[in-house]
Amino acid sequence: MRAFVTGATGFAGSNLCRAILSRGWEVRALARSTSKVDALRAAGVEIVTGDVRDVGSLLRGMEGADVAFHLAAIFREAGKSDAEYQAVNVDGTRNAIEAAVRAHVPRFVHCSTVGVHGDTGPTPANEDSPLVESDDSYNRTKLAAERLAREAFSRYSLAGTIVRPSAGYGPGELRYLKLFRGIARNRFVMIGSGETRQNFAFIDDLCEGMILAGTRPEAAGETFLLAGEENVTLADLTTRIAHIVGGKPWRVRVPAWPVMLAAAACEVLCKPLGIEPPLHRRRVGFFTVHRAFDISKAKRVLGYRPRVPLDKGLRATADWYRAEGLL
Repeated sequence: MRAFVTGATGFAGSNLCRAILSRGWEVRALARSTSKVDALRAAGVEIVTGDVRDVGSLLRGMEGADVAFHLAAIFREAGKSDAEYQAVNVDGTRNAIEAAVRAHVPRFVHCSTVGVHGDTGPTPANEDSPLVESDDSYNRTKLAAERLAREAFSRYSLAGTIVRPSAGYGPGELRYLKLFRGIARNRFVMIGSGETRQNFAFIDDLCEGMILAGTRPEAAGETFLLAGEENVTLADLTTRIAHIVGGKPWRVRVPAWPVMLAAAACEVLCKPLGIEPPLHRRRVGFFTVHRAFDISKAKRVLGYRPRVPLDKGLRATADWYRAEGLL
């Protein structure tokens, strides 16, 4: 079996490549000329230099593949215009699907995001829950790409599957370093009530879910939420991390609305200058937006079973931060 992966140099993509290799498959990955690929090459991944905006490089990568996993996207980068988000996240998805059709790739997995559901509220969302038009460039273009993918799968009679991963974490992911470090150093500030619900998925479990989506016959034409078993409050999450790192969950609690206003002001001032804002509304959203999900469909149809409990995954993440001298 041979897999083709876009977005392979990212956290999820690189782990997916290694998970596929561990099954004895061949893996080919698309990477830009400026990307760091030495670790992937050393693991046995064949690198195709290119970009999702270049159909020719996609066709070279797709040749002979049994399944394509499309993870490439601009996540959230300061200074990127809406046109760039459109070109990579939406047009890049169109290019990848059309290349897969031309190369006769039988299976295609499109990686969307749980962010298309917006604020779920405390009741876990499922695949049929409402989709939300966002003013966030990332979520807005990911929703557009998902809709494009669904229509293209039908038009081309392609056995495609859409997955919506929740927040992936684990060794190698730096997005949560500030959270762990703040708690470890007793400097963490709780914004808002602490009662918003979050669902995190350990990276090994997310990769397993994506592989199941690309190999199980029942997955074709379907959409799946891939998340962890637990929907926990932020207060509970920070208490668990504090127990692991030896700090306190929080010493100060502040209202959310003035912080959100400050974040919006930072974005307005920094974006035109291409400067990474010191505070984002999306970072404040971590404290205020519910991200609770029901994974019963993935369990029923795919046989998806998250194997890493939250506490074990948090400990593995903290251990990696320590080993790297980051915590």
